Amino acid sequence: MSGEWSDRGRVAEYLSREIPHRQIAEEMLLEALPEQVARFLDLGTGAGRLLALVRSHHPDAEAIGLDSSEPMLSRAKERFDGDPLIELREHDLRTPLIETGTADVVVSGLAIHHLEDERKRELFGEIHALLAPGGVFANLDLVRSASPGLHERFRREIGRTEDDPTDRLAGLAEQMSWLRGAGFAEVDCHFKWLELALMVAVKEGERLAASRFPCSP
Repeated sequence: MSGEWSDRGRVAEYLSREIPHRQIAEEMLLEALPEQVARFLDLGTGAGRLLALVRSHHPDAEAIGLDSSEPMLSRAKERFDGDPLIELREHDLRTPLIETGTADVVVSGLAIHHLEDERKRELFGEIHALLAPGGVFANLDLVRSASPGLHERFRREIGRTEDDPTDRLAGLAEQMSWLRGAGFAEVDCHFKWLELALMVAVKEGERLAASRFPCSP
């Protein structure tokens, strides 16, 4: 996205960060997906953490991972070397999604919060358009805190002394509203801890997935 994502040191530092309760949120993300996933898309795949997680539960699924960072994609290519069902493509999420074909699932982990709000809204519409009926979009991302005090607490909890200059955080309620506006039939928050939130949106169709951990704002 910005030039700093071509810096291997910056990429290594970013990938080394850990957020408390992230693993719990990722488990809930898996539970929100349809039982059968034949094809899925990972937006901002980075080193392939979320892509690998979904594949661990759907080993026969075809997958496409998109990222704008060559160092990130290099790590992902090493991770999935020789896997014929995984395709990795360079793509900047600030621009319209490239042709990927229909997907049963779209996932994203800690990526979309780097986009400006208007682009987030556009992207949600593009995701809705490429999902099959009953398809699921699961977005594990950072959202804006309700107060400066809560924001400071989140930074302390993750060991950061200052904001990441690439962050463009939007509120949870706003983003859920944008997802509904994009046409999703079912929109909910399945997990939230301070600024870490799992938003799940389901496209209308026969394979609607049941929400199991609702925590709507």
